[in-house]
Amino acid sequence: MARGIEEAHPMTTATLSDLLASAIDRRADLLAELADEQTDAYRVFHGVAEGRPGLTVDRYGSVLLVQTWNEPIATDELDAIRQSTERALDTTFELVWNHRGKDASESFDQFHAIEPPRRPTAVEFGLSYDVRPRHGGQDPLLFLDLRAGRRCLLGESGERSTLNLFSYTGSLGVAAAAGGATHVWNVDHATAASSIARANAKRNRLLGRFTTIEEDVLPIVRQFAGLPVSDRRGGRKRTYEKVEKRPFDLVILDPPAWSQGPFGAVDVVRDYASLFKPALLATRKGGRMLVTNNSARVELDPWIATLQRCAEKANRPIRDVAVIDPDPDFPTFDGQPPLKIAWLVV
Repeated sequence: MARGIEEAHPMTTATLSDLLASAIDRRADLLAELADEQTDAYRVFHGVAEGRPGLTVDRYGSVLLVQTWNEPIATDELDAIRQSTERALDTTFELVWNHRGKDASESFDQFHAIEPPRRPTAVEFGLSYDVRPRHGGQDPLLFLDLRAGRRCLLGESGERSTLNLFSYTGSLGVAAAAGGATHVWNVDHATAASSIARANAKRNRLLGRFTTIEEDVLPIVRQFAGLPVSDRRGGRKRTYEKVEKRPFDLVILDPPAWSQGPFGAVDVVRDYASLFKPALLATRKGGRMLVTNNSARVELDPWIATLQRCAEKANRPIRDVAVIDPDPDFPTFDGQPPLKIAWLVV
């Protein structure tokens, strides 16, 4: 399921150019820090918290990606976005607008065709990523709100064997490998995403310590954890790739908010424990976990409590929890960002 924008606050009367200028001005310190970290990918404007619900503007290197979730944006406002951002950042951009609408699967194709496979890249912490704004899916290829998690992995993954679950285009796995992980296994059912993940690893000269497993996450993580896998669902026998039980020094768990696959549903609101338990049991005692929950419907403290209860029931209590806040280019009204990231010592 796509990471969405929730509508809760009315539109301000300020012009869009004024809102953009104010947003970029508020980011001045962050942008200086990101430049020092060799990063040119960040959210320029987070409309739900900055005066225009349903609108975001992201910089991905030389690409300026505008996304709308409510009404399509007018041409003059697109021009204003480009001009205001180029003036404030003193950079020329290729602007791409993606309208995703109430039902993104229908409205995106209605407004936009997939463009030729030009492959622009952006840099984060000196690492290069494929950031094509149009591809076979809806979501951006690099989730910018996960930057703080990737920063953590760069500093904490050294000499750790790493399992990256729901790896998508591999950004967390690339960060772990760049941080010195001995090897990173990346698991995702989507062939297209895994192909991009391998290309990202190759681009950063990390492919020798980077493996992709194109399979449903649930049977793979249960096998690594030494748990049984039910190969029958709805009266049909399911095949899956076989792997041996093994513990990892570091496990990354970054599931989508909801999905349905042949081995069961992923639901981070109602049943995070069914994902967390096998991931925990696949982690070596004394190891580390980076876990996320990207649903705005889930509050931080109850989610952390769920992790702790699940760990206690599995007889693998969590020794320490550190919450990692997204960077300030994703502002919130209440200090409760939709994306929650926790670093666990288990």
